Amino acid sequence: MRAASRDRASRAHDSRFGEWRRRRPFLGGVLIVLAGIEMFFSGQLDIGKIHVQLGIEGLQATIIPIVLVLLGVLIIAMPAHRIFYGVIALAVAVYSLVGVNLGGFFIGMLLGSVGGVLAVSWVPKATASTAEVGGSTTGAAALPQEQS
Repeated sequence: MRAASRDRASRAHDSRFGEWRRRRPFLGGVLIVLAGIEMFFSGQLDIGKIHVQLGIEGLQATIIPIVLVLLGVLIIAMPAHRIFYGVIALAVAVYSLVGVNLGGFFIGMLLGSVGGVLAVSWVPKATASTAEVGGSTTGAAALPQEQS
């Protein structure tokens, strides 16, 4: 009996999380956060006696990943501002090509760019009332009728 109750509670939790996730550009934000994490660790890379790092004493190799992680979290937390944060994330990801070890050896730059594009292009689903209003003003009914 307890297992069935736990299973129902787990499904309800999954359903609530899925509903919450669908109402925001979740995948774009996650990709931007992953890009920032990948760039951070690629900026701290040591290969034997070679320390791979570009920028003004490595400041960019620390600031750019932090900015990307912050933008990814903000995109997930505030989907209304997704276009503004997505464009900034896209610009920072492209700039990381110069500032952070070739954009985290291209992997971080690609993750950030794809995440920024996904965040900007994400559109919330229309609610039932919006669909009804939109449906009545589009199509042939919205066109002026020609009088004969």
